[in-house]
Amino acid sequence: MYKNILILAPHTDDGEFGCGGSIAKFLEEGCIVHYVAFSTAKKSVPEGLPQDILEKEVKKATVKLGIKPENLIIYGFEVRKLNYIRQDILEELIKLKKSLKPDLIFVPSPEDLHQDHATVAAEGIRAFKHSTILAYEVPWNNLTFKNQCFIKLKERHIKKKNLALQEYNSQKTRYYANSNFIYSLAKTRGVQVNTDYAEAFEVIRWIM
Repeated sequence: MYKNILILAPHTDDGEFGCGGSIAKFLEEGCIVHYVAFSTAKKSVPEGLPQDILEKEVKKATVKLGIKPENLIIYGFEVRKLNYIRQDILEELIKLKKSLKPDLIFVPSPEDLHQDHATVAAEGIRAFKHSTILAYEVPWNNLTFKNQCFIKLKERHIKKKNLALQEYNSQKTRYYANSNFIYSLAKTRGVQVNTDYAEAFEVIRWIM
C-alpha cells in the first residue's frame, strides 16, 4: 500500500536501530526509501576518531540495508541542540514533504527522552500531519512505548539490520550496540504477534 517511505533519524544510526528490519523489507518489496539524518553528532565522537566518522558510517550502513546513496540526506545540525533550531528543522521537513511526497513517515517516539529525538518527532508530526506516521522505539530512551503496530519480519531482514549497524565501529562501546540485543528485541516483538521476528511501532496517524 505504501510505496514512498521517509525515515527521520535525529542522529546517524537511529533509523537503523528503530526500523532497520522494516527498511530492508520495504526495499525488498520495491518501495522507495529515503533516509534523513539531522546530525552526525561530531561532538559525541569518541576521542581519537575523525569527526566525520559517523557520516562515513551512515553511508556504509544505509547501503547495507539497500538504500540508494542518492536517497540518503545528511544535515549538519549540532548534536543535543536540535531543540534550539526547531523552526529550521520544520522548514527543511516542509521542503522534503514537497519534493519527496512520502506516504509513510517514520519518526522517533514522541515520548523519547532525548531532546534531539523529541524535537524530530514533534516537528516531523507537525510537517507530515496529513500523512501516515509511525514512531519507532529506541528502548534505552523510552520510559514508555505503546506497541500498537507490528511489522512482521524474516531472519534475513534482521540480518541486514544487524550488518548495517555493525558498520558503526565508532559506536561499538555502547551497551546496546550488539547483535544479541538486536536479535533478541526482534524476537521479543515477533513473539508478541506469533511470528519469528518483528519491529514494533506507535501509531501517530494511520490513513487507509
